Amino acid sequence: MTMDPLVLMTDVDQATELLLGTAEQLDPGAASLLPGWTVGHVLTHVARNADSYTNLLTWARTGVETPQYASPTARDEGIEAGRRRPLAEQLDDIREAHERFADAAAAMPAEAWTFVLPSTGQSAAAVPWARLREVAVHHVDLGGEYTPQDWSDAFALRLLREIVTGGAHASTPMILRPQGTDHALTIGEATGTTPVIGGPTRSITAWLAGRGDGADLTVAPDGELPVPGRWK
Repeated sequence: MTMDPLVLMTDVDQATELLLGTAEQLDPGAASLLPGWTVGHVLTHVARNADSYTNLLTWARTGVETPQYASPTARDEGIEAGRRRPLAEQLDDIREAHERFADAAAAMPAEAWTFVLPSTGQSAAAVPWARLREVAVHHVDLGGEYTPQDWSDAFALRLLREIVTGGAHASTPMILRPQGTDHALTIGEATGTTPVIGGPTRSITAWLAGRGDGADLTVAPDGELPVPGRWK
């Protein structure tokens, strides 16, 4: 998957449209796949997350400190305030928030993408990927027909590498061997007895991200799957 932020914005556009298509068939008051969250919680979070990333791009472009959220509690307060709204209002909110985010990305001069955001420690060029990840993963959380099996190969592999390199951990170290890749990925300190987990990339990624049960994964030597660490 490309690292070019403007190319990734096209993927964000497409992922957002797919999520809206699923959400049109759902009830905001219904339970989502996230414990304690309704569909309305997820939809509101998706909208407010877009605005939070718009804030970061504004910071990078202008140099004026513009944090993702106005306060440490603003994220949760925003979700709670919007979760009970009618579906049409929720969908319009996501569309409008996405348009603001897309406009902010389009307004970025080339040098602004290199600005390192103090709040994340990464350059602004990482923001479109972060938004794509939020949309694609929370699309699964809506509990509709869209599942991790609908993720692209490139998205699943990039997310898998991010989870592993971002400090993912488990009760037991493990070696991951996604099908179709040349190199294994290791979590923790591997030894001669470290279990090797094999299977489709999407399935391994979903399992580590807490969005799959790993039923189609293999473990060598034979045994139960390790318990993956909690991913955000």
